Amino acid sequence: MSLKSVIIPVLIIGVGVFLSLDQFRSHRQWLFEKAPSFISRYVLEEKTQVRDTKKKGVILTQDELAKYDGNNGKVLYLAILGKIYDVSKGGKHYGPGGGYHFFAGKDGTKAFVTGAFNKEGLTDDVSDLSPADMLGIKEWQDFYEKDYKYVGKLIGRFYDTNGEPTQELKDARKAIKEGKRLKKLDADDKQLYPSCNSEWKSGEGGRVWCSDLSGGIKRDWAGVPRKYFKPGSTSYRCACIRNTGAPGDNPKSQDHKNRGDLDNPNFREYEDCEAESISCRLPTK
Repeated sequence: MSLKSVIIPVLIIGVGVFLSLDQFRSHRQWLFEKAPSFISRYVLEEKTQVRDTKKKGVILTQDELAKYDGNNGKVLYLAILGKIYDVSKGGKHYGPGGGYHFFAGKDGTKAFVTGAFNKEGLTDDVSDLSPADMLGIKEWQDFYEKDYKYVGKLIGRFYDTNGEPTQELKDARKAIKEGKRLKKLDADDKQLYPSCNSEWKSGEGGRVWCSDLSGGIKRDWAGVPRKYFKPGSTSYRCACIRNTGAPGDNPKSQDHKNRGDLDNPNFREYEDCEAESISCRLPTK
């Protein structure tokens, strides 16, 4: 309880008693009209400020966070991107002896995507991670936000002593935004050029093939399998491309050779596979 919330009601009562004197009778109606709004403005505002403060949570140092590793009690905290969560309800996983105990009492953000759970790997330094990795970290943070109780912020790499974001957190958020953009581009790309079905059998090798549902993309064409090299890349994925009609990236074109994407230089045929075959065998390794 703050001093303000105590003084305001006392003043109101004091003024009420004072105005009960006959010489101030003419001012009573004014007080009765103004008091409710006065109380609402100052007293209820004070309660709102307290509630908002609680919502913001605590601000801990790294040494303070380290005390919540479960070794000295049942309370378990971990941090990811500087935000602290209470994972006590998952004690069998995060407590001593649990499979994820190495996350307790620290910010081991980087390890969530690298899988390096040693001392060097359990770090909050994410400066060398790719946008895709950063998006993966954001998805982990969303998981904790949804399934566990938010506690507060960790002073250090991502938040200052006042709980305000540092430049490194702002950089991390930019990388996450870029990760989302790239993920959408990849999804759009796989919508345009669906992935092939594939299988591999010991002694027989592998096979890739196309259908009207390969890649999980329902469509009215099956296509043929091709090695898909994105510009500037030396790696490829198997994609099903149109072998009739207009090119996939310009489906409304009237000026085409009715060969779909067969002439696109980003697509290469599989060795020893007929150009129009919907299925290609892969050599054993």
